[in-house]
Amino acid sequence: MGIRDSKVKRWTVLGLISFLMLGAYLVTDLLSPLMDLLRETEGWNADDFGYFMSAYGWFNVFLLMLLVGGIVLDKKGVRFTGMLAAMIMVVGTAIQYFAVVGNFDPTQLIFGYKAQVVYAALGYALFAVGAETAGITVSKIIVHWFKGKELALAMGVQVGIARIGTAFALVIPLPFARLFSPPSVSAPLLLGIILMLIGLAAFFIYTFMEKDLEKENLANDVEPEESFKLADLGLIVKNKGFWLIALLCLLFYSCVFPFLKFATSFMIHKFHVSDELAGVIPSMLPFGTLLLTPIFGSIYDKKGKGATIMVIGAALLVFVHALFAVPFLNNWVIAVALMIILGIAFSLVPSAMWPALAKIIPEKQLGSAYAMTFYIQNIGLMGVPFLIGKVLENYCIISTSGAEVGYDYTLPEVIFTGFAILALIVALTLKAIDKKMGYGLEKPNIENK
Repeated sequence: MGIRDSKVKRWTVLGLISFLMLGAYLVTDLLSPLMDLLRETEGWNADDFGYFMSAYGWFNVFLLMLLVGGIVLDKKGVRFTGMLAAMIMVVGTAIQYFAVVGNFDPTQLIFGYKAQVVYAALGYALFAVGAETAGITVSKIIVHWFKGKELALAMGVQVGIARIGTAFALVIPLPFARLFSPPSVSAPLLLGIILMLIGLAAFFIYTFMEKDLEKENLANDVEPEESFKLADLGLIVKNKGFWLIALLCLLFYSCVFPFLKFATSFMIHKFHVSDELAGVIPSMLPFGTLLLTPIFGSIYDKKGKGATIMVIGAALLVFVHALFAVPFLNNWVIAVALMIILGIAFSLVPSAMWPALAKIIPEKQLGSAYAMTFYIQNIGLMGVPFLIGKVLENYCIISTSGAEVGYDYTLPEVIFTGFAILALIVALTLKAIDKKMGYGLEKPNIENK
């Protein structure tokens, strides 16, 4: 029995790489619940906050770093690329920390924004290069160790564990920052640095297991897969299924991750939840996916129906944001119910979408295909928070009292609903194309031998 055939070893691999992604997801949303506190302590407004959050896509989109990361992954392999990505995340988080603790002149502007905001954003942009490269690396590792086995379940477990980081990021930072006098925005970032260092250590341990697998393949005369060529990018671009997956990824995640950036403030201003509890309701989404994503992934592995799962998830997304946009639905019980439904949608689509890409794209091109998909996704992760921040600051202020500002989130939720409707259209198109092209998205992942 080979290393990959050992359930203990392949699930140990999954645990190690998932911990790195838990840290990445936590740091990604570490400042999300602190929009109002950043206004209070650092003088950031909603426009500054949206600008900072948009930085996640700067280097990945404008400098094409995600595409570079995908090519490096296919050329240099998962061990080298994963370690590099983890180290970049540590450095990027540290830059954010030093930007927040730095003593900046509040009148000093760079490109029309406060110098502190710009430097923190640059650290966030660098961190995002590592986080997104780690994401595609981990996806390829899972395909490498689980293809023909529990692929969708493994991807679902990895996503579920990673989203524990998102849940902690929504719940912990605000009350933790307020433990200090005066409240400290930098304290949560310091915790983020420590967690990223632990994630780096976990991935380093995994590299030894990957090296053992490579040695086993050599000993068994397993032919290495054909090397990646730049011309393969053209083959990916010509694939209709790839573009539909990429567009679904862009639109679906544009309705979820940017929403979570503002969700704590949303709960405070629309549903009148206290500061201490405002992050708890949004955290129900990632905590829920911890269980649901693996369950839906396991269903896909055994029963198939991947395209149908994506359609159902997109439809639920439309339902949730449409109701969030209704002004008079402002009871916190409604917020909890809709967040639970959003969690179901957030579990359905990724549990089928990422394994589906492995059915459409050959494995030697998979790293670059994931990179291109993440690149397109990053356009939304960059543009949508910037848009929402601008909309809030320019059109949605309903009251001001010193450092406290009240926001009406109706218009932002209408925007999210529009993206969700487009995601549903793309999911329906993907299901139709799958039937025509025979990608096998409705077939089970586990191979019957």
